[in-house]
Amino acid sequence: MQLGDLLTTETTACRESVASKKRLLQVASKKLASSVDGVTEDEIFTGLLNRERLGSTGIGSGVGIPHCRIPGCSTASACLITLDGGVDFDSIDSAPVDLVCALIVPDDGNDEHLKTLAGLAELFSKPEALNSLRDCTNSEALLNKATELSKV
Repeated sequence: MQLGDLLTTETTACRESVASKKRLLQVASKKLASSVDGVTEDEIFTGLLNRERLGSTGIGSGVGIPHCRIPGCSTASACLITLDGGVDFDSIDSAPVDLVCALIVPDDGNDEHLKTLAGLAELFSKPEALNSLRDCTNSEALLNKATELSKV
């Protein structure tokens, strides 16, 4: 699945102000819970937090892709958030994260999960894509830009 297919206006946020990785995961969990039936914010937060305990999902260049499989989740969903300042994310390059794409998939969606993660990593490896997402000034523009970039 492409990023644009996984996002909604409710799961996109531009220039959020958060002070920590934990708070960022809470914000992402709340947004994701609003778009997926049958899964609670707490279940998503616990899943994302447990995955982060296995190793950081900070892929470098200021990008984090927290992700997990969720029992009871019937469909994949993503949340895209830009921050007004970076937060420590234990990234592989030690850089603070200011662009996060949180992803949840059904518990049995292993292939879908891996393909989507690979697509996100490819998209977020392009400096021009990162710059255009970071340049967005509101959530609608961020959603539109993410949808446009995921079709390329």
